[in-house]
Amino acid sequence: MKVESAKQDKTSMTLINVVSIAVPLVVAILLGIRQKVDLGEWTKVLPHVIGGINTLTSISLIYGLFLIKQKQIERHRKVMTLAFSFGGVFLVCYVLYHLTNPSTSYGGEGFVRYFYYFILISHILLSLVVLPLVLRAYFFAWVGEFELHRKLTKYAFPIWLYVSITGVIAYLMIKPYYV
Repeated sequence: MKVESAKQDKTSMTLINVVSIAVPLVVAILLGIRQKVDLGEWTKVLPHVIGGINTLTSISLIYGLFLIKQKQIERHRKVMTLAFSFGGVFLVCYVLYHLTNPSTSYGGEGFVRYFYYFILISHILLSLVVLPLVLRAYFFAWVGEFELHRKLTKYAFPIWLYVSITGVIAYLMIKPYYV
């Protein structure tokens, strides 16, 4: 696919825009639902699964960066596809958890409480920003528009890595408060 055609692929860009808006809206709606669906006790382990997924995503991103710096393009592609897949699994687990369980309150006090909320809020806000960036970067790589991919990943990668790492930090900080 030529650069002009990728830029002008309105259907793909429209789909990316719709997903980038729909995902945060669905999550916001789920967080606001007071009556939760009962799918069983197994859903209580999902925060721990989510923490693990964020850890694996962070490791994959760092390894993917290492691979591309080493010019191991095929391995980079596979590792980044894995990181992208972890994002999909994360989203399914996150939606399932918040569909079935009330939000957990953070119980820390003092400075650590402010630190937790800084991490959490920056994590949430940047996750909204990074979703369309990652979807576009992945799309450009998929269609072979590597120059567009490289330009976009200069912004998308550090944000995605920050979101993944702060997801792990937030999980570790709130872990003692899960019921």
